[in-house]
Amino acid sequence: MMINANPLLADDDLPDFAAIRPEHIEPAIEVLVAEHRAAVERITASDDGSFAGVILPAERADFALTRGWQPVTHLTGVADSPALREAHAAAEARLVAYLMEAGQNRAQYDAIRRVSEAREFDRLTPAERRAVELALRGFRLSGVALEGEARDRFLAIGIELSRLGTEFGNAVLDATEAWSEHVTDAALLDGVPETDKAILAAYAAEQGLEGWLVRLRQPSLKAILWHATNRDLRYRVYRANVTRASELADDPSFDNGARIEAIMALRHEAAQLLGFADAAARSLETKMAANVDEALAFLGDLARRARPMAEAELAAARRFAADRLGIDALEPWDMSFVAEAMRRELHGVDQEAIKAYLPAPRVLEGTTALIERLYGIRLVARADVSLWNADAIFYDVLDGVGTVIAGVYLDLYARSDKRGGAWMDVCRPRFRDADRFHRPVAFLTTNFAPPAGGKPALLTHNDVVTLLHEFGHVLHHLLTEVDLPSIGGISGVEWDAVELPSQFMENFAWDRAALLSLTGHVETAEPLPDALFDRMLAARQFQAGLQLLRQIEFATFDLRLHHGFDPKDGARTLATQAAVRRDVSVFPPPEWDRFANGFTHIFAGGYAAGYYSYLWAELLSADAFELFGEQNAAGAGATAFRREILAAGASRPAADNFAAFAGRPPKIDALLRMKGLAA
Repeated sequence: MMINANPLLADDDLPDFAAIRPEHIEPAIEVLVAEHRAAVERITASDDGSFAGVILPAERADFALTRGWQPVTHLTGVADSPALREAHAAAEARLVAYLMEAGQNRAQYDAIRRVSEAREFDRLTPAERRAVELALRGFRLSGVALEGEARDRFLAIGIELSRLGTEFGNAVLDATEAWSEHVTDAALLDGVPETDKAILAAYAAEQGLEGWLVRLRQPSLKAILWHATNRDLRYRVYRANVTRASELADDPSFDNGARIEAIMALRHEAAQLLGFADAAARSLETKMAANVDEALAFLGDLARRARPMAEAELAAARRFAADRLGIDALEPWDMSFVAEAMRRELHGVDQEAIKAYLPAPRVLEGTTALIERLYGIRLVARADVSLWNADAIFYDVLDGVGTVIAGVYLDLYARSDKRGGAWMDVCRPRFRDADRFHRPVAFLTTNFAPPAGGKPALLTHNDVVTLLHEFGHVLHHLLTEVDLPSIGGISGVEWDAVELPSQFMENFAWDRAALLSLTGHVETAEPLPDALFDRMLAARQFQAGLQLLRQIEFATFDLRLHHGFDPKDGARTLATQAAVRRDVSVFPPPEWDRFANGFTHIFAGGYAAGYYSYLWAELLSADAFELFGEQNAAGAGATAFRREILAAGASRPAADNFAAFAGRPPKIDALLRMKGLAA
């Protein structure tokens, strides 16, 4: 293969996804690593201690590596295949080994330190100084000070953790796809809306089957657990979902149990090599929370406030289940079904009726219009961009005078070759390199129910919340005004603050004017009626206590698992899970629940000892949104939020960004009001 024919090495603004093949990946990584190594050698061969001679060349080298690798990682999430998976695994091992080695390059660390100690350092811009400081911290956390065997061991651990994380995520995807139940008797699907049954019929057709196929993909899970009147079916789907990738699954070959043990032991060892007590302490080094105790205290305080409400909500659900549905002993596989029935009867909120007002094309049109109203940018679809799937869309992002300033890919619908969940990722960072400007480009991926039966896809209100959430991340990346990739957009932002823009955007799903602008009935194009929105708003805090305790349970489990690890005892996953549930939950799942085996956020993502950041950032976002409303009355809210939060990126600490927007530190009061809790 000729190197210049490799699409992963092309110096283009956008990847040529249609041209990328598994066989391109390893040769591309060989070239990218060699070029990065050569760039670092040029930096360290000089005694230059200037920002332009040390930091900018490093940013340039990192940018080139990112440009070639990010399309590969994206494809593993949205177009999985055995060949791609094999090629990715081999290349990732090579890349991680190099990056671990590069993170311990003392010559480069010394060069950056010279920049920080030079007399000219104080004359750099605040953003430039911040980039230097974070680069030094990054080297320290990569083990640059380690010697001999400790250094070698730290490198080996990093490589092994990368492999295990990839295997963990693949096992969850494979386990999700491995389970299904073929249904030929329509009575078994009583209660399931026709739109959802059409999706299940499409799943069956994919396999050449008659009838319907129930899967563990998100649209199918919701259809059964929210709507199916058949309790036994709900049980089977629930059990299959919470035992995925475990020894209790119907197919235990994807069991992640041993991987969890290995991941936990290696994380702990790596943290101790760096001088930290455990992996939780290492994680908190790059977050807003001062230490693990502060994060746990935050969660404990929220749990204490939420428990009385959650207990009352659970009692009400049990009464309703017994009195109205004939369910005398409420079980976890009943809860979503009962909750949906309660919403319909007590609040007049029917999710299926709401979905009719949320056809995906209308929601997308309204969302882009909302973003334009808020921030003065336009998203314009382009048809000449190379894509990985016909359902994907690319938008140019234009400023107020029509100049293209960024781009974003959207991939909205669930497929068999696509990882579950929803996420934003970086395709290209913003980088102003001499006379060339690289525009930021993002990926936005969700797993909404696809179109079926010749009709457009219909979204739930929860789907709209998800879409706005991920667009918040996208806007954080695209609207950065920082020209250095290491501190622009989401890069370098403290992990427990990176969710602020995303959760901020979620609030517009509950703003009357904003939400109604996204709606249009699938048949009549009429907007969501005010009366229905009022009922939705009245039900916003429905079971808020139970939902909050569930999030606190996940976050507390994550922190305790990493904070309390002892190599002699191992991960103690089930024991920790049980202890946390005793302390936090009012409606614990059954003992055979193995949710940790599918907890990709902490075992295959970036949230290890950091899952609490969703709630931490929710405090920030609730406070910011209330202030936004006050400022927007004077026409300044969106401008201030864009300038002080979105544009600033990591050019200053997240606490400083928030204070610049709010004029004060964050307060918990708005979060408590939003959750219906007493201050």
